[in-house]
Amino acid sequence: MAQERKKLIVVDDNPVNLKLARNTLMDVYDVFTVPGADKLFDLLEKVIPDLILLDVLMPGMNGHEVMQIMQKNPKTAAIPVVFITSKSDPESELAGFNLGAMDYISKPFSPPILLKRVEVLLLMEDQKNDLQRMNDNLQHLVDDKTREIIDLQNAVLRTMGNLVEYRDDVTGGHIERTEHLLALLIDGMIAMDIYTDVLCTWDVTLLLRSAHLHDVGKIAIRDNILMKPGPLTKEEYIDMQKHAIFGEKIIEKIIESTKENAFLTHAKIMAGAHHEKWDGTGYPRQLTGMNIPLQGRIMAIVDVYDALVSVRPYKKPFTAEDAVTLITEGSGSHFDPLIVDAFLGTVQHFL
Repeated sequence: MAQERKKLIVVDDNPVNLKLARNTLMDVYDVFTVPGADKLFDLLEKVIPDLILLDVLMPGMNGHEVMQIMQKNPKTAAIPVVFITSKSDPESELAGFNLGAMDYISKPFSPPILLKRVEVLLLMEDQKNDLQRMNDNLQHLVDDKTREIIDLQNAVLRTMGNLVEYRDDVTGGHIERTEHLLALLIDGMIAMDIYTDVLCTWDVTLLLRSAHLHDVGKIAIRDNILMKPGPLTKEEYIDMQKHAIFGEKIIEKIIESTKENAFLTHAKIMAGAHHEKWDGTGYPRQLTGMNIPLQGRIMAIVDVYDALVSVRPYKKPFTAEDAVTLITEGSGSHFDPLIVDAFLGTVQHFL
């Protein structure tokens, strides 16, 4: 199959130059000649060439002005342009290169040299396009591999979360629900400009995925406590509280075997801090106020809300409205008051 001939447009107000260029190039290329800018733009509505040879000094609109207009049009901005000129002016040449010209060809031009220059310039353009296609293909492969890694990471997270839920069957769906509610609450905080100086430094997508591991420490809790169909004794509740520390240690082991990153950092903080309370009566470290990491303060509200509205063997689910009332009453004692404000501003989405 014969290779398609490349298309060239030659723009020059001098008919002699147009005829010479056409006769020089027509045996190898499909050549279109036009005497000025208006005719060029008319032709570009019908033909997108592989190269334009553009005279700089023309009556009316000069070559630089033509190229400025071409650069503003997505249809013509990528067309390679070579200026042809009889004027030797370094400032003019620099202006053309700054506009994106490939090269300059001086007039009067020698036909053999013109033919060879065009051949070389088109070869360079082909090589550039080939390199761009290779880069695009490589980027496509990288994107595919990245998606595979993310899908694998999410699958591992879901599996770890399900391991907890299979053992602690009273909280089925808790992990997925808390991720969804966490996203709503963070959106509300951003809308109300609450702690945005911190939130803007986070990759929220990573944060939401890391929330899957907030209860991972329950894997280390004994079955007779985790699966007890009723309220825990004081001693059992103390043992249950240890899941926060166990969660931190599990994620620390993952960090040791890989490397610390934002995802694992968020996960570790959430696992260890989501049961701390604003007034210092939480666990495992009895942290108070702003000493509680922001990730833990946000997760605390989401975690409690979902626990309140969910069924437990030892309690009926609260209505959403009652859950909102209890969280509101916990502002300043259990919960960060500003985050409660964001929760109340977003509560219609929770409901």
